[in-house]
Parts: sequence; structure tokens; C-alpha cells
Amino acid sequence: MGLRETLAQSRYLAYSYAYPHKTAYRPFEEPMPLQEVWKDEDQSALFLYVHIPFCEMRCGFCNLFTMAKPKLEFERDYLKVLRRQAELTREALPDAKFARIAIGGGTPTHLDEAGLEAVFSVVRDVMGADALAVPASAETSPETMTPSKARLLREFGIDRVSMGVQSFLESETKAVRRPQQADVARGALDMMRSAGFPTVNIDLIYGIQDQTPETFEYSIREALKFEPEEVYLYPLYVRPLTGLGNSPRAWEDVRFALYLHGSQVLLESGYEQVSMRMFRKIAAGSDTGPVYCCQADGTVGLGAGARSYTSTTHYCSEYAVGRRGVVDILEDFVQRPDTRLSHVEYGIPMNAEEQRRRYLILSLLSSEGLSDVDYAAKFKAQPMDDFPELVELLEMNLATKKDNLLVLTREGMGWSDAIGPWLYSESVRQSCDEFELR
Repeated sequence: MGLRETLAQSRYLAYSYAYPHKTAYRPFEEPMPLQEVWKDEDQSALFLYVHIPFCEMRCGFCNLFTMAKPKLEFERDYLKVLRRQAELTREALPDAKFARIAIGGGTPTHLDEAGLEAVFSVVRDVMGADALAVPASAETSPETMTPSKARLLREFGIDRVSMGVQSFLESETKAVRRPQQADVARGALDMMRSAGFPTVNIDLIYGIQDQTPETFEYSIREALKFEPEEVYLYPLYVRPLTGLGNSPRAWEDVRFALYLHGSQVLLESGYEQVSMRMFRKIAAGSDTGPVYCCQADGTVGLGAGARSYTSTTHYCSEYAVGRRGVVDILEDFVQRPDTRLSHVEYGIPMNAEEQRRRYLILSLLSSEGLSDVDYAAKFKAQPMDDFPELVELLEMNLATKKDNLLVLTREGMGWSDAIGPWLYSESVRQSCDEFELR
């Protein structure tokens, strides 16, 4: 399908922060040992991601792999298996070095202090990743942040903490089925600032029922009072099996108007746009950690729901959104023997075309753009030769080309959730369409 036909469908087709999308994953014919999957990979600068699939509540818009309010005993069982998985992974990758660390979810700070300490031990003592030496981030929520947890995160080495506030208006958080008091969010942000995190990120959502440019700007202005180094603006998606998706109500789609207004407020407030969603305070600069390229370097994921990336294989556990499906997968995970924890069972092989598409999509949807020089160094080809359809972006003024760099215009950036899916391969698109969500 051509670009014009794709854009005629909607601006909001899919969030392409990773490629291929997890709904393109399938069971492998035969489980593969971790050592075999990683044997030919450069392991000198990896991303370590630890997934904690627990939350205090399930927001109405959320389609993440997470369980609300698990029993403490189940959390402890999960952490025990997480540690064993890490031990077996480290045995398979004895020379791995980590350039980035992230603890995500779910909501990692849903765990109590003992649970957080157990996660930190997995990262530090088992995987040998030093959060004091490389950029390390963690996700949190207003209801689960406490002064003691903030202190623990900071002492461990977390230098970036991200909080999903979504809105500072309680009528709007109620509309997306996230009961939240604005003062609780403000108090949590005060805790994060008091703990001294170098980078604080605040997530906000636009497209909520009855939201207006004025109410969206109010939430942005409230967020800016805490001087966050980063602000993410997320368009609301109403997805199947989520709280909103199970009982959808029609309302006017004003997401793009809100996006334009919100992004302009941030640009005028000293922020630069890094992607469609990410805005970074100009004065904050970029991180100074070891060199890591998300388009090319590998990721080691630990925990149910965590994805791992090598150049030729992407893998993870199975994926679900509905509570029963999530519970089934988590119960299977905590019962896995070593023979399964040390093998890759589910994912997608990355052939030469998919490797190039991944590099293309992740580069193009960032403000850094797609470099002909870097692409040629990696793939021995020019991106316009591999993907002649890219000329359509130039013809429609959605991208510019200067000094061997293809960069989306501001208008093009606003179309990211359509441009990304437009660049999917036909096989990945078909697999995503055929995926049976549970």
C-alpha cells in the first residue's frame, strides 16, 4: 500500500517503538539454547531490561503485559524464578557487558523494599551490571512511590525515573479508568525531586474524552512546575481487551489538534522534540553513558514479558492483555524448569530484510534521522536503494534530505504512528493481523 493510501486510513495505526511488533512473534519449531542464540553476537554493549509485570491497578487504556494486585506470595515466587533465569542467562553469556539498564513493567515500585532489593541483586550480583556506572532507568507510579523506595532506587544507581501521571485533572484520569488524586501525583513527583534523580520523566496522555487544548495545556503546565528533564506525550489508543476497549464509548477524535498544541507548548518552554512522543529539556542535554545504538545493539530481557533482541532472533514469553491470559502466562513462567529458562521458545527470526527494516524504522522515527553513511556501513547498501518508497516521504514534505541524512519534518513526526506501520514488511503485517489476542 502506498503512503498516501496508508495516511488516508488514520494518523494512529500503531506505536512502532520496536520492530517487529510482539504480535508478529510465534512459537519456534524447536526451542533453542541461549548459548546458540547469542554465540555470534557482539556482547560488548548490551541493554539489560528487567520486567516486573505487576501494578496496583489496571488502567483503562493499558495493554501492557501486567497483573493488578498479585498476592505477595506470587510476587516472591516470580522473583525467585527471575533470579534463576538470570543465573542461567549469565552462564550462557559469560562475557556480556551492559551499557544500559532499565527496570520496567508493569510498575516495579509496586514491589515492597525487599522485592526491589531482590531485583537490584539480580541486576548487580547475577548479571554483573553496574547501575552506578551506566545509565539506568526505572518506571514508577504516583500510588507506589514512597520516600524509602525513591532512596533505594537512587542508592542503587537509578538516574532516570519515569512516572505515568497521564493528567493532573481527576475528571480526565477517571475517564480513562485510572482513579488518581492529582495531589498524590504531585507528592510523588516531590519525592522524586527530593531524592535527586538527574532525570525525571512525566508521561501525559492526549485524546481523553472531553479533553480540550486548554485542559491538556493545564496538565503540561502542572508537569513543568516540577522541571522534568523529559516529558512524553502519548496519544490515547483504545485497544481490544483493555478496560476502555471492553466498553468503548464514542467521542470526537481530536488527538492531532491536541498533539500540535501540546508539542508547541513544550517547544516554547525550552524542550526539543526527540520523537513523536518524547520531548527533552534542551538544558538537560543527552546522556553521557557508554555508546549504545538501539537500532543495532542487542537487548537481554529478563522476566515474563521481557523481549530480547539479537541481530538474527527476537524472543520473549508469550503475550496477552486480558487478565486470564496474563495470569496463565505468569503461572507458567513461575513453574518453568531450568531446561525451559535456558532456552528460547517464542519469538521471530530476523532475516536480512527484517534487520534492515528494523534499523530503518527506529532511525527514521527519531529526530536523529536515517543516515546513509551509517546504514551503508552496516548493510553495504543505500537505504533509498533498499527502500525506494522512501521518496514518497520527500514528495509529500514529510521528510527532508540533507547531507546524507533523511529526517522527518515536524509534520512527518506527527504521522509517526502511520509511517511506522507503512514500513512493515508484508509478512510481519500479516502475522500481526492474524495474531489471536487473549
